[in-house]
Amino acid sequence: MNIDFALILTILLLVTAPIWALDRFYLQGRREAAAAAGGEVGKPSPVVEFARFLFPVVAIVFVLRGFLVEPFRIPSGSMLPTLEVGDFILVNKFSYGLRLPVANWKFLDLGSPQRGDIVVFRYPRDPSTPYIKRVVGLPGDEITYYNKVLYVNGKPMLQEYVGRYPDNHARSLDLLVEQLGPVRHYILRDPNRPAFNNSWRVPAGAYFVMGDNRDNSNDSRVWGVVPDENLVGRAFFIWMHWNGGPDLGRLGPIGGLD
Repeated sequence: MNIDFALILTILLLVTAPIWALDRFYLQGRREAAAAAGGEVGKPSPVVEFARFLFPVVAIVFVLRGFLVEPFRIPSGSMLPTLEVGDFILVNKFSYGLRLPVANWKFLDLGSPQRGDIVVFRYPRDPSTPYIKRVVGLPGDEITYYNKVLYVNGKPMLQEYVGRYPDNHARSLDLLVEQLGPVRHYILRDPNRPAFNNSWRVPAGAYFVMGDNRDNSNDSRVWGVVPDENLVGRAFFIWMHWNGGPDLGRLGPIGGLD
């Protein structure tokens, strides 16, 4: 079940803000006036006390999570070897413009995804589900995937074989470095999986995304492009890794090769 934290925070903000404002700008003044006059000063009600405590916390979290940085956990291996299952990442929410939480309406355009960016977005077939992939195609690009090589506008993205990469199913995958425009990054290929050959034209206002684990990724090759309005932000940092074991490594920036 996907919990809509943005909606929960918005509701809490809408409930606590008026109570906090009423107390701060009206009720508190009445209490101070009564105290100055020597009269009996009543205590704030439990509801007011709760709103006074909760509103500042909710407001700070709402601004940080809604406009600046949002945490996500990697649930699958589609971005191996760049991101592993159990990686906890931070996503820059303002890289591609500021959007109103819940409504997802962009009110300030600050930029757009670049080829090679790792982006979090709302899955077009189920917007309640967040996905993470790498941008390989920009608006207007012609993307071709042939014999497990990516072509952008007819130009192959060079791949360099590095070695074997063991996975969790006792198989071994090919580890390669791909030059995706200015970005060098690792990808995985499964020599036992058939090639996925096809071509696509990226429409205006959309992006073509793929997983770095090329033969084990549900991405734009299957369900199409990501509309700009589905973008959440750019993944930029692994702040924790935990998959149930003692390993807490892999902390640091993410994206291309160091």
